[in-house]
Amino acid sequence: MERTHIITKKGVKMKSPILVEGLPGIGLVGKLAADHMIKERKAEKVAELVSPHFPHQVLMQKNGIMRMLKNKFYLVKGKKHDILILVGDVQAVTSEAQFEVTGRILDYFEKNGGRMIYTLGGYGTGKAPASPQVFGSATHKDIIPAHEKVGMVFGKSHGSIIGAAGLLLGLGKIRKMKGVCIMGETHGGYVDAKSAQSVLEVLSKLLEVKIDITKLDQRAKESEQFMKKMEKEAAKQAEGMPGASPSAHDLSYIR
Repeated sequence: MERTHIITKKGVKMKSPILVEGLPGIGLVGKLAADHMIKERKAEKVAELVSPHFPHQVLMQKNGIMRMLKNKFYLVKGKKHDILILVGDVQAVTSEAQFEVTGRILDYFEKNGGRMIYTLGGYGTGKAPASPQVFGSATHKDIIPAHEKVGMVFGKSHGSIIGAAGLLLGLGKIRKMKGVCIMGETHGGYVDAKSAQSVLEVLSKLLEVKIDITKLDQRAKESEQFMKKMEKEAAKQAEGMPGASPSAHDLSYIR
């Protein structure tokens, strides 16, 4: 395999889909929120993405079967728009790889008539807020007021949005798509279910769907165990590469 490949389910039709990205990142906020939404809305898996830019390993499962690391797309049917949710095990591990994988995701989304993107993530502050704020960064100024009405805060977050959460919006804007990065305030040093809950509350209003968040704490524990395992495997791989040494930066796309 020389490039990223998306395997699609036959016969799937989408109605002006809205893309919601929740890949691993700070505090696993976006991943927790997106995974929870998929389970609560009983979303249908419609495609899988595999890439040579993911870590070179397969996962051994409890049933004795191994599987590739991958990203997955799930579909939730809506009245005006369908919701296409992107989740997965990992993100691409280099800048060049991120551009290639993101481009393939946008190709798939655009082909199915998508124009609006929401990326989910955590905004690390080094503090544990009692009631996490939800910050936003938009591709276009004209869409900010509608998002402020549901409680999002714009202009108070600073720095860079790393990985898919940023590139999907940046490259999407070049393709004349609009979008917002929805960031839950979080400490950044641990899996944060409370921040994911704040993000889901905002997202459910924007998408006009109901999402039960009562099971989010348990799913946070399950995600934390899985990601710790992934970090250990990534560290082992880094140790085996000439001149390489694992660091928090190296593992940032996996956490």
